Order: sequence, then structure tokens, then C-alpha cells
Amino acid sequence: MPLHLIKLCVGCDSITDLEEWIEENRAHHRRLGRDYEQTHTTRMVPKRMEELLDGGSLYWVIRGQIACRQSLLDIRPFTDADGIGRCRLVLQSTVLPVEPRPYRPFQGWRYLPPKDAPRDIDGKAGDLAKMPEDMRRELAELGLL
Repeated sequence: MPLHLIKLCVGCDSITDLEEWIEENRAHHRRLGRDYEQTHTTRMVPKRMEELLDGGSLYWVIRGQIACRQSLLDIRPFTDADGIGRCRLVLQSTVLPVEPRPYRPFQGWRYLPPKDAPRDIDGKAGDLAKMPEDMRRELAELGLL
């Protein structure tokens, strides 16, 4: 079973904000004539890389709720210009909404076991997939989802 990561999505108020940020970066790279690869740089290198790369995802917490995920494609440790070890998480640029679930603030990233990962909102989710994100968020806050 794949292992996942969970991280706060700082600066985004919605899944749409995250998707727009990804598209802006893609367009910027296109204008510069460069290929686009979405990465997220983090300070700590996960020790359980093999499990994460066996189908794992990065789950994003937006405004206090787990809201969406992106599949992990690669994990690339590196040393920055100041000699500090860092890590690039290479992500699939497709953002998949998940069933919203409250999650307390934290720093950095955490491992998220598969049993604790919320389910994707997809065609099998019925009306939930058609519901606007704000409504899903509010219903989750009220404990109705």
C-alpha cells in the first residue's frame, strides 16, 4: 500500500487557487520556452521514499481541511546554494479533490497512512462531485460530510 504525505497549502484559499497557481507557473515556463515540471521544495527529505513513490500522493490542507491531492512522481534530494539539504517533490500537475476533512495546523509535512487518507471526489461520489467546493467545505465544518 502506498504511503502519502500531507502538507499545508500556504497562500491558497481554495482548490481553484492552487490550480490557478499551477497554470500560471506552466504559462510562465511556456513563455520562457522551458518544459514545465511541477515541484514543491521542502527542507526535510522523506526517509520512506520507496513507499511514497509506490503510488503515494501529497495531500494538501487548505484553510484547515484536507481538500485535495496530487500524485507524487519523484522525490529528488539536493543541496542548495547555502549548503542546506533540501528535497524537491515532483508532482503530477492534476489536482484531485478529496472528501474534505478538518486537519489542525502543523509545520512541514507529515506522513499520511493510506487508512487515514480521504477518498477522492470523483464520478462515483455522486452529488458530492457536482457540489461547489465552498459548499463541501461548509458541510464538512458542520460535520455533515
